[in-house]
Amino acid sequence: MLDTTMLLTVVIGLMIAALLGYLFYLQRKSLSQEKQAQKVSVQLQLQAYERLALLVDRITIPQLISRFSSEGLSGIDMQLLLTRTIREEFDYNITQQIYVSPEIWNAVKNLKEKNLLLVNQVAAGLPVLSTGKDLCRALLEYQVRDEKANMHEIVSEAISFEAKKLLA
Repeated sequence: MLDTTMLLTVVIGLMIAALLGYLFYLQRKSLSQEKQAQKVSVQLQLQAYERLALLVDRITIPQLISRFSSEGLSGIDMQLLLTRTIREEFDYNITQQIYVSPEIWNAVKNLKEKNLLLVNQVAAGLPVLSTGKDLCRALLEYQVRDEKANMHEIVSEAISFEAKKLLA
């Protein structure tokens, strides 16, 4: 009887040890998968911040003007070209909002809206028969005159700051 009890105790002990070992294995495997998922998430977030930094640069007024020739365009045509490009650039990157903080996304949205408003207001202040060159010149003069017109620098710095926080 003692041998059976002893054998049963050893078997139960081994089963408990095996169960604990298996649970420990599952826990470590789960932690490893969580770390891998977190690593992928950080990579996606960094890519989103990178794309938004590029977007901010691409929708700055000087950058927009340098990409297009205003030769032969009326002021209205240039206005439409600039506003359409700002919207298209923004729309192309709209899904990035999933990966970035609401504050950064709002800053990028506000920059887009500010640039659209600026182009439309400056264009509205020009004579009806103004050329695309006239509009570009007026926009660049406004950029030089008004320090608040460089909001893109603040947004770029905020994007950079948040991306660096992910790396820390």
